[in-house]
Amino acid sequence: MKKIINDPANVVPEMVKGMVRSYPQFITKIEDAEAVMRADKESMTGKVGIVSGGGSGHEPTHAGFVGKGMLSAAVCGEVFTSPTPDQIYAAIKAVDQGQGVFLVIKNYSGDVMNFDMAKDMADMDNIKVKSIVVDDDIAVENSTFTQGRRGVAGTLFMHKILGAMAQNGASLDEIDAAAKKVLPNIKTIAVALSAATNPETGKPGFVLKDDEIEYGVGIHSEPGYRREKIKPAKDLVSELVGKLNDEMHLDHNKKYAVLVNGMGATPLMEQYIFSNDLLDKLAEFDVKPAFMKVGNYMTSLDMAGISLTFFEIADEKWLGYLNQPVETIAW
Repeated sequence: MKKIINDPANVVPEMVKGMVRSYPQFITKIEDAEAVMRADKESMTGKVGIVSGGGSGHEPTHAGFVGKGMLSAAVCGEVFTSPTPDQIYAAIKAVDQGQGVFLVIKNYSGDVMNFDMAKDMADMDNIKVKSIVVDDDIAVENSTFTQGRRGVAGTLFMHKILGAMAQNGASLDEIDAAAKKVLPNIKTIAVALSAATNPETGKPGFVLKDDEIEYGVGIHSEPGYRREKIKPAKDLVSELVGKLNDEMHLDHNKKYAVLVNGMGATPLMEQYIFSNDLLDKLAEFDVKPAFMKVGNYMTSLDMAGISLTFFEIADEKWLGYLNQPVETIAW
């Protein structure tokens, strides 16, 4: 294993310190927790707090999306491990401005349990908290760490929509209602060329032969639904779009946001080749994305691969929220 680290046991605290010291204009560390919050706390006054988080190893998710217009705080668990309830609660307390806090949780058993426990702790302190569990991955129904579908890169669209609403002064109830409407419109699927290597174990989550790929993997190297010989980018696009179309029934009369997401070790060159073929494929459906992003947004350490997210923009206001400017490290 080759990693630019010091001690594998200190990866997360050293990473958090490095982020905060590198980007003090956006984030500050929350005391006694591996968590960060917006540096411009004064501009959060009177607004709902938006908190997310999860295991580390997915950077720039989650801390990279903390800032004006997106997340109020993010909690950084150990690598591929949920943050503790105490850490999550510290983030809730840090951003509560009296209007309540909304939690965006990815659907993994540990995350759901620990965020729910933190929610109960907040309730005892009379902090109003509501939440949504994101389950956008269509690849498999149940997985290594989940009951039901996994929460993956599509979570970022939830962050963006709800963060914009909070910045604009929406109430906790309005944000809760919007989250419930947004959720069923986000779908994601991925393909991997190699697995992630956890710095604490030094071993990849799975091993593919030099000429193999795996469809439907998760962001912690969870298994997917099929392994086969590697194919050209156009064929990968056809597979992933086909699966998404089966779920969403692409319609040229509807608007879609698209996220092409690198899993950590895939060069942008390859992501743009994939995107070029993707846009050709969507043209066959007479669909042109109303919003699109390409890059490394929710990674899996050093996994080589790509995930593809489609978000049906069922409400015109959502497009405005997607385009609303933010001040974060990574968006």
